[in-house]
Amino acid sequence: MTPANPAAPTHLRTGYLTNPLGIDAPHPDLSWRPAAGPQRAYRIQVATTPAQLTTGTPDLWDTGRVTAEYGAPIPYDGTPLRSAQQAHWRVQVWDDRDRPSPWSDTATWETGLLHPTDWIPARWITAPDWAPPSTTAHDPDRPHPLLAADFRLDKPVRSARLYATALGLYVPTVNGHPAGTAELEPGCTAYDKRLLYATYDVTSLLIPGANAVGFRLAGGIAHVPDVPGRYQKLHVSYGLPKLLALLRIEADDGTVTTVGTDDTWHTAPGPITLSDWFGGEEYDARRELPGWDTPVADRTDAAGWRPAVPVSAPAAALTARAHPPVEITETLDPVSITEPEPGTYVLDFGVNIAGRPELQVTGPPGTTVTLRPAELLHDDGTVNQRFTGRPCYDAYTLKGGEPEVWQPVTGYHGFRYLQLEGLPHPATRTTARAHVLRAANTPAGGFTSSDDLLNGIHRITERAVQSNMLSILTDCPHREKLGWLEEAHLVFPAVANNYDVAAYYRKIVRDMADTQTATGLVPDIAPEYKVFEDKFRDDPNWGGAIVLAPWQLYRRYGDLTTLRAYYPNMRRYLDHLATRADADDLLSHGLGDWMSFDNSTPKAVTATFGYHRAATALARIATVLGEDADAMGYEADAKGYEADAKDYAALATRIGRAFHAAFYDPQRQTYATGSQAADALALDLGVVPAAERDAVTAHLVAAVREAGDHVTVGEIALPSLLRALSAQGRDDVVWDLVSRTDSPSYGYQLAHGATALTERWDGPTRGSSQNHFMLGAIEEWFLASLAGIRQAPDSVAYSRLLIRPTPVGDLTHAEAWYDTPRGRVRSAWRRPSDGGFILDVTVPPGAPARIELPLPDGGRACYEAEPGDGRFEVPA
Repeated sequence: MTPANPAAPTHLRTGYLTNPLGIDAPHPDLSWRPAAGPQRAYRIQVATTPAQLTTGTPDLWDTGRVTAEYGAPIPYDGTPLRSAQQAHWRVQVWDDRDRPSPWSDTATWETGLLHPTDWIPARWITAPDWAPPSTTAHDPDRPHPLLAADFRLDKPVRSARLYATALGLYVPTVNGHPAGTAELEPGCTAYDKRLLYATYDVTSLLIPGANAVGFRLAGGIAHVPDVPGRYQKLHVSYGLPKLLALLRIEADDGTVTTVGTDDTWHTAPGPITLSDWFGGEEYDARRELPGWDTPVADRTDAAGWRPAVPVSAPAAALTARAHPPVEITETLDPVSITEPEPGTYVLDFGVNIAGRPELQVTGPPGTTVTLRPAELLHDDGTVNQRFTGRPCYDAYTLKGGEPEVWQPVTGYHGFRYLQLEGLPHPATRTTARAHVLRAANTPAGGFTSSDDLLNGIHRITERAVQSNMLSILTDCPHREKLGWLEEAHLVFPAVANNYDVAAYYRKIVRDMADTQTATGLVPDIAPEYKVFEDKFRDDPNWGGAIVLAPWQLYRRYGDLTTLRAYYPNMRRYLDHLATRADADDLLSHGLGDWMSFDNSTPKAVTATFGYHRAATALARIATVLGEDADAMGYEADAKGYEADAKDYAALATRIGRAFHAAFYDPQRQTYATGSQAADALALDLGVVPAAERDAVTAHLVAAVREAGDHVTVGEIALPSLLRALSAQGRDDVVWDLVSRTDSPSYGYQLAHGATALTERWDGPTRGSSQNHFMLGAIEEWFLASLAGIRQAPDSVAYSRLLIRPTPVGDLTHAEAWYDTPRGRVRSAWRRPSDGGFILDVTVPPGAPARIELPLPDGGRACYEAEPGDGRFEVPA
């Protein structure tokens, strides 16, 4: 029987997105999954129309057959595309027997507005009351504006795209319908450097004849004035809110009509009377203009409309959004309702979320209902907002009549509980519900086991990741909403093991680069909406994300493009750290092991740890880029990268030696003060000489045992503690840590009602944030150690797998899956009651796997597994 040809590739993506709309990269990365077996060559075709692919006459790009194993995405290198142009593409591959696959299904991408002139005739506009020299201070008598335009269509429409951005926040509609599913647009950026614009396919929303497009406009985090009586983390204003939008309509006959924001648009004060990014939204339904965003609206002075006014453009680059937007991903009904005080109702949604409430109410006009979100309750059952200081709440004033449904669309909150005051009737299960908001990154992994405690830890960690995965990775949704950078790389596995963040993290890295100062400093938060004092602004375990996050993107997804683009920023950051190092290449500044129980670890230990990690990663990055440049024939670039690789490797060696010399105590066979953090960081860095490694590990284990099988480390050392123990064969110690239910432990949080991971180990009883993924490093252990799914040490994008499960404690089974760039890998093991060990695995195409099964004597039985499903057993 003649072997069948390989199946066609699947999961075609452009810029790590599926059929993206409105991207502005001139050479977007094209990637796919091989359907079966290894790939030895590929051919990509790109055309203006699908028919040109069908006939084999692509007019934009045909690579011909290219000999190459499956690896990094392939940058588009065909005919340059114009703005608003759609490209259709497909791919074919050859296997190791030189057999061609069928062509893949066709995928697409569409460019956005690639040049500033493409926005013509659109201009930046706003309402007269919001135009300079209007005050940037809060004015309670200045409602947020509505902006709208009417236009006619006399020809059948082939396609229509709405391009929009704002300094602040906008909510777009076409003929009274939402323009798309994205929320809280545009995403948060360094507004003095960059504004994101989005592209909406509004073809189906247009009708023959009269049409209308409308926008609500608010300040977002770009404009946060001081609002008396409201909680605010910070006050900042990059300028008053303003809008830029262009509607481009292509008729069936090829003619193009554009409707751009200009002085022909009209504006009116809207029903949103207050929009405070931190403090909440107020909405007066009596101020609504029925049909304001439809073509039947009366846009006369008598109806409250005035011409919009053009304003100057922000001094920032316009960039297309090239990552999944924030969307409503889940809607929750209350699980209980209480009335702690007469007329005051508290709804419990059962889980801590980031999102917003939706109110359904009927009552007399002028009645105001106040909605107070909170993560905690007071003893008397009312909501507890003491950790925000001044209160945070939304308010809705009824217009009266039919049942009214409302949600605050210009902000979001972190909450589990919602307190309703001023209701004209008792609250019921239909009075309010909660919409969960997060970046719409695709789920990419899962974990379960025979232990309810471990499953609960995974559940609350994933919930905390969700709740802080907005347009930036925040630290908590109820209080700060800021992008603290240490979590972006230290807890990267908790994010990436659960969600596909290949495109999302590119945006995060760009935010870091936009925030980098002229001296090379990368502040601890990006975007830097508030400049903190030195130790909260300059810590190598925070700023080092500019090096480590791109490296993690490359290792996990094969993303060379991000390495290339931000390599100069990485070098500048290392140069900055060098200016703060002493003569022995040690650093001693920063926040130390943040949130630790043992404050004895010197800051020099944690700071130098961050310095060493950054230097080591940059040496590896330079090596990778040098090899790529050499393969592409760029000899001069290759030599430059090679020289950098040697320099940074030498720097890392010097830092490692200095670390060991400064902190190792040969008498006690420990580092620095002997804290868990000091030993764990040293082991994780790999600076402990082989001869001392067992002794240092023993000291670390003894320290854990002395603490009653509890951690004393903070967030910096926690990932290192778990990795170091596992790497030294002490997963039993990790199990003992994880299975605790007294403080400090993950189990303590669950035992005391946490529904999302909290900021502190004893968060549910101590307070602080109840929804914070800072301590989520355990997710790495679940996948890589317990289930045993990991890459081989020299693998990129899971080209080679190592499946090495580790049964611990009284676990009888554990299972995890992860969608690698090559497809899904799965590891599911169980220990039958009569003994032995059974492992079921799924290996994705083109990713050979080494299987290492645990033996009763502590050894490992090793096998090689081909792609597909398989079972491996160790007899009783």
